[in-house]
Amino acid sequence: MRLEKRALIVLLLSSVIANVGVVLAQNATVNVDACPGYNATNVSNIRNGFKADLVLAGKACNVYGKDYERLSLTVTYETDNRIHMKIVDPSNSRYEVPESVFPRPKSWDGNRDSPNINFRYTKSPFSFSITRKSTKEVLFNTTGYPLVFEPQYLRVKTSLPTNANIYGLGEHTNSFRLPSDNTVRTLWNRDAYGVPNSTNLYSDHPVYFEHRTTGTHGVFLLNSNGMDVKLQTVNGGTTLEYNVIGGILDFYFLAGPSPVDVAKQYAAIAGLPAEIPYWGLGLHQCRWGYKDYYEVAQVVANYSAANIPLETMWTDIDYMYERLVFTNDPQYFPLAKMREMVSDLHARGQQYIMMVDPAVGVKPGVSGAYDRGQALGGVWMKNPDGSDFHGLVWPGVTVWPDWFNPKTPTYWENEFRLFFDPATGIDIDGAWIDMNEPASFCMYPCSDPSAEAISQGLPPSRTSPPPASTLSLPIGTSVPSLTSNLLKRDNMYTNVLNPPYAIHHAADNLSARTAFTNVVHSNGLIEYDTHNLYGTMMSSATRDAMAKRRPGLRTFIITRSTFAGAGAKVGKWLGDNLSTWWHYRSSIAGMLNFAALFQVPEVGSDICGFGDNTTETLCARWATLGAFNPFYRNHNADTPIPQEFYRWPTVAQAARNAIDMRYRLLDYFYTAFHQAHLDGTPVLQPLWFQYPKDANTYGIDMQFLFGESILVSPVTQENVTSVSVYFPNDIFYDFKSYAITNGAGATVDLSKIDYTEIPVHIRGGVVLPLRVSSAYTTKQLRKKDFELVVAPDRSGKASGSLYIDDGVSITQAKTYTARYTYSGKQLKVSTKGSFDVGGLKYCTVKVLGVQSAPSSVSLNGHTLASSAIAYNSTSHSVAVNVTQALTSSFTLKWT
Repeated sequence: MRLEKRALIVLLLSSVIANVGVVLAQNATVNVDACPGYNATNVSNIRNGFKADLVLAGKACNVYGKDYERLSLTVTYETDNRIHMKIVDPSNSRYEVPESVFPRPKSWDGNRDSPNINFRYTKSPFSFSITRKSTKEVLFNTTGYPLVFEPQYLRVKTSLPTNANIYGLGEHTNSFRLPSDNTVRTLWNRDAYGVPNSTNLYSDHPVYFEHRTTGTHGVFLLNSNGMDVKLQTVNGGTTLEYNVIGGILDFYFLAGPSPVDVAKQYAAIAGLPAEIPYWGLGLHQCRWGYKDYYEVAQVVANYSAANIPLETMWTDIDYMYERLVFTNDPQYFPLAKMREMVSDLHARGQQYIMMVDPAVGVKPGVSGAYDRGQALGGVWMKNPDGSDFHGLVWPGVTVWPDWFNPKTPTYWENEFRLFFDPATGIDIDGAWIDMNEPASFCMYPCSDPSAEAISQGLPPSRTSPPPASTLSLPIGTSVPSLTSNLLKRDNMYTNVLNPPYAIHHAADNLSARTAFTNVVHSNGLIEYDTHNLYGTMMSSATRDAMAKRRPGLRTFIITRSTFAGAGAKVGKWLGDNLSTWWHYRSSIAGMLNFAALFQVPEVGSDICGFGDNTTETLCARWATLGAFNPFYRNHNADTPIPQEFYRWPTVAQAARNAIDMRYRLLDYFYTAFHQAHLDGTPVLQPLWFQYPKDANTYGIDMQFLFGESILVSPVTQENVTSVSVYFPNDIFYDFKSYAITNGAGATVDLSKIDYTEIPVHIRGGVVLPLRVSSAYTTKQLRKKDFELVVAPDRSGKASGSLYIDDGVSITQAKTYTARYTYSGKQLKVSTKGSFDVGGLKYCTVKVLGVQSAPSSVSLNGHTLASSAIAYNSTSHSVAVNVTQALTSSFTLKWT
C-alpha cells in the first residue's frame, strides 16, 4: 500500500498541468534576467560558515512554474580550498542525490577566517561571488543575474571572462575546451549511437574547470536531474547559465590554484579512483558478432599466431540464449566448451570478460533471472500504478532491476554467483555492463511492447549453423615469447513526463528510448530525479557482486553510463563511436575529460571504431593511439568488416610497435594509477596541466600527456605521414631515438611518420623505470628486468618513482617503492618495502642529453670499467651497465 500510495501521488502530480497560478504560454517571451530574484535575511553564523533565508524580492516571474517565496541558504567553508553552498526549500524536502549513491565528504577542516577562496554576497537583491584570496580575482559572480527557483526549473547564472577556458560538463564529443559562444551542454544520459557532436551522451558529470593564466578553479553542481548548461557570449560578455529541471542547488567551489590541485580537490568530493588489476592495462579484444565459442577461441589463437600480445578476450551478447542475461546458448556457446576455453586462457596467463546487460527478459520459465527476481516479490522498477514497467531490449519485452530496492543487491549478487561460478559456471575475470542509461528500443509512448518486439524482430534469430560438437579448441595453453536510508521527496512537480522547461535533449522526449520519467522506485523516488544515476548504481552493484565472487581481489568493470563519482568503482568506455577520422580525433578529448577532470581514469574508446567499416590506415593509426589510452580495447559491431589487429600487415605491425612501448612503460603507468588512487593526480593530462601559463596549450586536444611525462602526438589526418606538434618552452627527448627537441613554445612539423609509428616524447625532468622488453602477457611482463632512463630538464635535474605490488589484491600486505633523484650528474636510487620482487634487477641506466662522453662513472663510489659504459654521440646519451637488484639502493655518479 505504501508504494501504491506514493505512486498515486506521482500519477496525480503528473496530470496537474493546468491552473497552478502560472502562465506557461509566456515562457518564450519572459526575460529571466529581469526576474526579481531574492533578498537575503536572517543571516547567522554556523560552524565554518553561515546560513540565511532567501525571500522573493518582488512580483514572481513564474516562468516555468510558481516561484518559491522562501528558500534556505547554507554556506560552509569545508576546507581552505572548498566552499559548499546549498539552496533548498525549507518547507518541503525536495529530492537530493542520495548519500548512498554519492557519499558526501566527511572530513571538514576549513576555516572561514583564512580560506584560499571566499564567498561574498549582496543581500538585496541576493547575489554572490567566489573570489580568490591571493589575487582578488572573481571566479564566479551572479551579480545582475537573479536566482530563479521553481518546482521544475532552477536557474543560476554567472559572468565569465571573455573567451573563458571552460572544460568538462560531460559526457560529450565537443572539443576539450568548450566553445564559449552559444554552446549548450545538456546532461541527460541516453543511448547515443555514433556519439554525435554537441548532444547529450551516456554520462552525467556536472563539473567544470575554468583555467586562467593566474590559476585554475572548479565548480561542481551535485544534482542528478536533467539540465542545460549554457555558455554564451553577448556584446563581448561571456556567461555560464545552469537551467535545471528539479532537485536542489548543491554547489561545491574548488580553489585550485593549479589544474592538478583542482583535480585532487574534486577527487576528495567524488571519491578517489579505484585501483585496477595490473592486467587491466593490457590489450583487450572484443566484437559484437562472434557467432560461436569456436570463433572467439580462433581470435585468441590468431593473435598468438600474429605475435600480437593479447591480455584479455571479451564476448558481447552473442553468448546469450535468446539474448537473455545470465544464460548461454547451449548450441553456440555450450557451457562445457566455454569452461574449457576460459581454463585455457587462464593457463596462458590471459583473462576473459563477458557482457552483462541490466534488462531482464520477461520470459517466465525460460529466464531464471526473471523467475528468481519475481520470487523475491519483483525487484523491478514500477509504473505509477505499482505494476512492472516494461520496455524493449535485445531479448524482447524486459523489466529493469530497481537499484533502490533493498532486495536488488542480493538478487544481483546471486545471479553473478550462479552463472559465473568458478566451479560450475563461466569463471570471468571482469564484467562489462552496457545499455545502462537505461536504454530501451521501445518507441515512446511504448503502449504495446510485445507488438513492438515482434515488429522489431526481437530477440534476433541466429543466421549461421552452430559449430560441430566435436570441434577442438584452437587455443592451447602456451603463449608465444617475445623479444543510506532514503526518504520520499515531495517535489511539487506538475509534469514529469513533459516538464515545462524542455532541456536540449537529443531525443524528442525525456522518456524516449529509456525508462519513463514517472517510473517509481521502491523507496518512492522517481526516474525524473534518478535517471542519471541508473548506470552508476548498476556499476556499484556489479562491483559488489564481482567482489563477493573473488573476495580480496580488485574488480575490473567497464561501464557505458556513469554519474559523478563512478570512477571510485569502475572504468568507462566512450560508447558506440564510428570508424571515422573525426571519431579518432574526438576520442582524445573524450578520454581527457574522464581521466583528467571526472576522476574516471580507466577510460578509452573502441579502437578502430565500433560502427561502419574501418580502413587499414585508420586502424593502424588508431592501434598506436589506443596504446596510450588507459583502457585499450579493439571492439566493433556485428555488421562492419572484422578489424582485429592481425587482419592487415600494417595494422599488425603498428600494434606490435605500440604495445612494445606501452608494455615497457606499463609500470610507470601503473605507478601513476596508484598515485591517482592515493590523491587523485590524473593519469592522463592535457598540456596546460603542466604548462598552465602557456596560453597556446589551452585549446590543444590533439596531443596529451600519458602520466605527467610522456608526450603523445598522434597523426590525426587521413593518408598523411606528418603532424604539427606543439612543443612548450621545455626540453623533450624522442622516446625511441632519444633525440633532443628544445621546445620554444611553437609548433614543429614532424614528417616521415610511418603508419606503424606514433610520435612519443619524454618530457624533461623525469627518471623513467622501463621494462627492458615487452612480453605477450602482463604475467610474463612482471618477470622482465628494468632499465632507468634519466631525461634531465634544462637545469640538469630529474626525478621519478616506481610502485610495485601483487597487481590484484585490494589490500596489500607488502609493497615496493623506489624513488629516483638526479642532479649534478648524480643519480640516487632509494627503495623501501618488503614486497617480494624475486630476482628482478636494474640492468642499465641511460642518461639522456649528455653532450660528451663521460670521463669516469662510479657506482656506489666504485669506478666502473669502461666496458660497462657506452656513449652514443648521435643521440647524446650514455648507457651504463649497473646490474643492481631491484631491492637495492644505490648511487651512480659521472664526470
